[in-house]
Amino acid sequence: MSLQGGYYTLGKHGLDEQIIKKSRFIGQAMPVETEEEALAFIKSVKDQHKTASHNCFAYIIGANAGTMRYQDDGEPQGTAGIPILEVLKKNHLVNCAAVVTRYFGGVLLGAGGLTRAYSGSAAAAVKTAGIVTAETSLRLTAVIPYACWEKVNYHIEKMPVCEVAKEFTDQVTLNLIVREKDAAAIEKELTSLTDCIAAMDLSDLFYHQWAVSPQPEE
Repeated sequence: MSLQGGYYTLGKHGLDEQIIKKSRFIGQAMPVETEEEALAFIKSVKDQHKTASHNCFAYIIGANAGTMRYQDDGEPQGTAGIPILEVLKKNHLVNCAAVVTRYFGGVLLGAGGLTRAYSGSAAAAVKTAGIVTAETSLRLTAVIPYACWEKVNYHIEKMPVCEVAKEFTDQVTLNLIVREKDAAAIEKELTSLTDCIAAMDLSDLFYHQWAVSPQPEE
């Protein structure tokens, strides 16, 4: 599943801890913009858990998932890094990294048990982070006379926009973020209120985080 004009990513840092057959598994997931940010996040987790048995990770960078990396960090090949990466891929996530830390508890889990433990810990961290859509968006600035503010505000409250700020001086300056795909329709609707809009401007194409997507998959 792809998102036209955007991508799915994490909303914030996610953290989950589980005990599985006496081993302690700590899953962490983080939104990142670049491979450098992903590596810095992974390093920070490793620094935090220097005495852990393993710090296994995966990350995907780029709106088109151009960069994918993973590492088992000493676990049997294919039992840690790939399961973590698969959690990110199944949830169609990009620009994010996940690390699962393991403190060995003395009980061997076997290949299947390790795969389930690492994928489950990664999925739990993704769930606590939350999944959002990052869609191509524009900044919209409108200057509105006080006499028309109530009328314009009534229309804006019904529009698919994100309000950033309002400034009340001799007029009302309203700063919004709108999806690129909605911009033309919103501009047209606001233009229909030309007797009320003193000035209006669209600028700065960028990615903005919008709605929460369905529950993550393991």
